[in-house]
Amino acid sequence: MKATFLLVATNLGVMAVLAVIFELFGINQALAQQGSSSWSFLAFACIYGFAGSFISLMLSKGMAKKQMRVQLIENPSNDTERWLVETVRRQAEKAGVGMPEVGIFQQPSPNAFATGANKNKALVAVSTGLLQHMNADEVEAVLGHEMAHVSNGDMVTSALIQGTINSFVIVFAQIIASMLSRGSNGRSSRAGYFATYMVLQMVLGFLGSMIVMWHSRHREFKADAGGAHFAGKHKMIAALEALQRAQQQGAEGAMAKDFKAFGIVPMNGLFATHPPLEKRIAALKSL
Repeated sequence: MKATFLLVATNLGVMAVLAVIFELFGINQALAQQGSSSWSFLAFACIYGFAGSFISLMLSKGMAKKQMRVQLIENPSNDTERWLVETVRRQAEKAGVGMPEVGIFQQPSPNAFATGANKNKALVAVSTGLLQHMNADEVEAVLGHEMAHVSNGDMVTSALIQGTINSFVIVFAQIIASMLSRGSNGRSSRAGYFATYMVLQMVLGFLGSMIVMWHSRHREFKADAGGAHFAGKHKMIAALEALQRAQQQGAEGAMAKDFKAFGIVPMNGLFATHPPLEKRIAALKSL
């Protein structure tokens, strides 16, 4: 899911910027002097960690629009755009959430995402490849899948998990950096400490994102069930099967790269945002 990748990437950037700001104002040094067991340090780590996560969440919709070059459908100019807006509107009413912004972005592979810090002010966007490779029933199911993400508040849940991870990262990065940068005289070099701390924060933050990706894979099954609720089980299964066909047809070309980049195809690695399509189809059939 592009939204999940953007959330994680933005979070890492925000955390790095905050670390530099705190270093310039001497906050990091004051905390380090208090000791890693200090309650004030632990409280700060939580505030710092969750602040970074929620700043990323607040930026998520704007970043997605910019990075994906989403063209919002404010005044539908053709039947396809009118159908997209009305389908999302109908599903939003069924879900009991506010009408999201609807947009289209240029990409040859079938793709879609939903993002936003507030389920009543979300964004749902589909690729041009999705509209080209899928029929109306399949697109309706994909929209239902994304609306399920919105109504379930998945982006907020991801931000809460990311905030918890950030807090642990700050604590462990602080402890390890203090140990590694300590000289033979028992005193730490400030420059060495901060450089080590920054590297550790990025590395541990990157590794910690595996948990966010695990959660992303887990929630896809629930979103598929939501798509089946909004559009029909047979339509949701057909949409996933269409993704399989498109993946196979583009297995050796640029389309395959797009699929891998945006986590919409089976990626069995720890950083995959989606479970394998065959598992998702099997789970739907067993409903």
